[in-house]
Amino acid sequence: MIARILTPGSTLGIVGGGQLGRMIALAAANYGLKVHVFAPDADSPAFDVAAQTTIAAYDDAAALRAFVGSVDVVTYEFENIPRETAEILAAGAPLHPSAHALATTQDRLAEKTFINDLGIPTAPFRAVDSGDDLDRAIAAIGRPAVLKTRRFGYDGKGQRMIRAEGPVDRSAIMAEFGGAPLILEGFVRFEREVSVVAARSADGSFAAFDLCENEHRDHILAVTRVPAAGIAPETARSAIDIARRIAEALDYVGVLAVEMFLVREGGSERVVVNEIAPRVHNSGHWTIEGALTSQFAQHVRAVCGWPLGDAARTGGMAVEMHNLIGAEADGWAELLARPGAHLHLYGKGEARPGRKMGHVTRLIP
Repeated sequence: MIARILTPGSTLGIVGGGQLGRMIALAAANYGLKVHVFAPDADSPAFDVAAQTTIAAYDDAAALRAFVGSVDVVTYEFENIPRETAEILAAGAPLHPSAHALATTQDRLAEKTFINDLGIPTAPFRAVDSGDDLDRAIAAIGRPAVLKTRRFGYDGKGQRMIRAEGPVDRSAIMAEFGGAPLILEGFVRFEREVSVVAARSADGSFAAFDLCENEHRDHILAVTRVPAAGIAPETARSAIDIARRIAEALDYVGVLAVEMFLVREGGSERVVVNEIAPRVHNSGHWTIEGALTSQFAQHVRAVCGWPLGDAARTGGMAVEMHNLIGAEADGWAELLARPGAHLHLYGKGEARPGRKMGHVTRLIP
């Protein structure tokens, strides 16, 4: 792929107006770039920091064409963009990551098949489109297992545990998902969850941040610690190599995150890929203060055709990032008073339960 190299003063288009779009826009401003954000909600957090905004539905073809005609390159902050939207965008300006990367990663069946075809391990899986398919998938994979929608699930939404014991009411289970295409994934007995956040440029340059250790509560990321503790250096290198292989196979441009399970068996350890996020990622928020180049600055560099920055940790220090979920953000004054705390609030109005309102990062000498 030949990259178009933008110059300062160019306009970066961002599809999606949430906190990820907001932080991409802030990073772009530091490089002298203008930002045009396209999102359907008038109160989108990214609108507060954008030079230009478009409020329209993601399937509004006329609005999309006008938007893409006003920018020099387009990126997105979330992966659930309709295929038709991506095609309209790609027809009008360079789209990074590409529509191919988007299509591969927004369908769990396509994603896991792609990963396995690279020789990279995942949980065992089977497609499920009917009650008979569910029976066959359970017979092949066993229980416990997790039944998920193939598309649009996040933060624990769109999934259901199939427990090891008790009857399986396949009719009730299938009705619960309303006919959506599903995938059954075998349960991975993991010790902890880790992730690699990395960037790749159109010229093949690659830079990965240190392996992150992630703690989830109620299916939502609560804490990220870097570097992941107690993991063998060769395991961390293997995880980063997996991210590199995935990025190269997708001819990826931009930042991506590869979420993985750390599995220990018989005194050895390995990583098993859970999923790919084709965008900047919550487990990379620590990089704003904790790395020499943040994931957001790195993403801007990659999609603009600029050299990637140094992904090393700031001063080699350990870093801990806490998400502020719902009412936790109400403690902003106390957080500001903590020595060494770096507070980020996303400008969202209502602090609903489960809603990511901000994060706080601490560097640990």
